[in-house]
Amino acid sequence: MTALRCLGIDTSNYTTSTALFDGTDGYNLGRLLDVPQGALGLRQSDALFQHVKRLPELFRQLRAEGRLEGLAAVGASVKPRWVEGSYMPCFLAGESLGRSLADTLGVPFFPCSHQQGHLAAAAWSAGRPDLLDRPHLAWHLSGGTTELLFVTPEGYGVRAEKIGGTSDISAGQLIDRTGKLLGLAFPAGKALDALAGDSQAEGKFRVRAEGLTFSLSGVENKVQALAETAEPAEVARFALATVADVVGRVTRAALEEHPGLPVLCSGGVASNRLLRDVLTKACGAIFAPPQYSTDNALGVAILAHRVLTEGRA
Repeated sequence: MTALRCLGIDTSNYTTSTALFDGTDGYNLGRLLDVPQGALGLRQSDALFQHVKRLPELFRQLRAEGRLEGLAAVGASVKPRWVEGSYMPCFLAGESLGRSLADTLGVPFFPCSHQQGHLAAAAWSAGRPDLLDRPHLAWHLSGGTTELLFVTPEGYGVRAEKIGGTSDISAGQLIDRTGKLLGLAFPAGKALDALAGDSQAEGKFRVRAEGLTFSLSGVENKVQALAETAEPAEVARFALATVADVVGRVTRAALEEHPGLPVLCSGGVASNRLLRDVLTKACGAIFAPPQYSTDNALGVAILAHRVLTEGRA
């Protein structure tokens, strides 16, 4: 029986990404957008422009590698979260190309959210695709999002209800601002993680949590003050340890309300080593490999494959 190969497209604020999934094997091809030195991100118009320029380059490479033959369906992320009012212009690039390609090939098009794609990619790449068919808790920890989710199966995808997280800046924003303060390139997560590994300092700021919600905006002031007297490695470790500590405490509190549920971690911040250590010890959290923690289209292709095969069944 011929495997059904599905194409996924994701055009987030910082990564142009394409992926293929056939039910067994997955392949992701992506490229970070260019962010000017010293900047903390891109305007939506600039991100959209870069996606439009990058997508043909990625498809040219996929074609050269022979990966576009026999596509059975196309999927794309069309919004940040699958809730009313969730919208970012950069996702129009992937959605427009995906719909056009599906119509040209005469195959189905399946939309999903960027967040749903993150969860699907994390579950599959961690060897736990069963999580997509059962309730679980999940963290979406990225440059723009720090949300604790109660996830349940819904149709071919998942329903992600926010039950906690930050009330202001995300963990990723704190990390990138700390990185800029220390002269690191954007996005700063990987470099800050490496720098923190050069310090054995145990300092951190205890962020106050109200239920399952917390604020990280005040931590930025603490980081700036520490940077005036401490070495960069200690500053990096302080910022990451603070994030890991509050996420760990909130996770334990959530498990008191939802005992026994697995905890899945997705998003680029979830690849941080301190955070992984804290959550592994706290609850045996499930993590995607680092390459599938960051923005990618694999989860989009996985969700498209799920609806296609379940529909055929």
